Amino acid sequence: MKKFLNTPEAFVDEMLEGIYRAHPQVTHAAGDLRCYVTANPVPGKVGIVTGGGSGHLPTFLGFVGENMLDGCAVGGVFQSPSSDQILEVTKHVDQGAGVLYLYGNYTGDIMNFDMAGELAELEDITTRTVMGNDDVASSVVGEEHKRRGVAGIFFLYKAAGAAAAEMLPLDEVARITDKARARTRTMGVALSPCIVPEVGKPSFTIGENEMEIGMGIHGEPGISREPLKPADEVVDVMMARIFAETDYKSGDEVAVLINGLGATPLEELYILFRRVSILMEERGVTIRHCWLGEFATSMEMAGASISVLHLDDELEPLLAKPVHTPFFKHIKV
Repeated sequence: MKKFLNTPEAFVDEMLEGIYRAHPQVTHAAGDLRCYVTANPVPGKVGIVTGGGSGHLPTFLGFVGENMLDGCAVGGVFQSPSSDQILEVTKHVDQGAGVLYLYGNYTGDIMNFDMAGELAELEDITTRTVMGNDDVASSVVGEEHKRRGVAGIFFLYKAAGAAAAEMLPLDEVARITDKARARTRTMGVALSPCIVPEVGKPSFTIGENEMEIGMGIHGEPGISREPLKPADEVVDVMMARIFAETDYKSGDEVAVLINGLGATPLEELYILFRRVSILMEERGVTIRHCWLGEFATSMEMAGASISVLHLDDELEPLLAKPVHTPFFKHIKV
């Protein structure tokens, strides 16, 4: 294992210390480094809280900031945060309008967010929940509730943050966010494993000339392991799964996210986007917004994912709203 760290046990907390020193617009609550919150809560606005394991920067905490999220409970690498940490974040960001819990569909996160929500109600804080479940590889059509939340949760963050910034009430923010969830699909491919610092070795192996279609961001098995193909063929395989679930018509608009999993050069992500753009163009679909880069990583895993949000007249202006966080900026054009 070659990593820049002091001890594996200090990896998460020292990472957080570095972030707080670099970005004064975020801070921590209740004296706990892992209760990551905005330093500038907006009075009267619905608070948005996310959370999950470390190892995925900038997801989850990287999207706390202006017109996006208000707080994040930070777990260990690939581990859920505690219900107590989620509650402390909730209490800090609540500004009297209630709090939306927005996180990925993972068992530990569900259990701890549910418990935190019950405790928050005892503090007279109203909460609602939306769980990202965009990973089409992780369950079949008809059982979407079993799907993992992966990079497509970025679109949910964007829609929820914009809706809350418009000072909409909690139920309306939750409705809009759930609408974005239902219209988002993601497909990924991995080219290499990653190393959890406290483990010190890869959690799985993959051949030098192999790829795993549909692998999860924690190394969960995908739907097939195949010889590595040219980039266009890889995109065609991934997009076929997304197209199979969404009835895109000529004139429709989408937002596209090409996400690197931690060790994929930006140049390669643009090669992938080129093919996605061609496939959309062939169907008469307009890519209204696109983002490329690292949005939901898996430590140093090589690979990428493609996320597509099917836009409508309500979601498009929310996606267009300017954003400013330590890890992501979107200016009005």
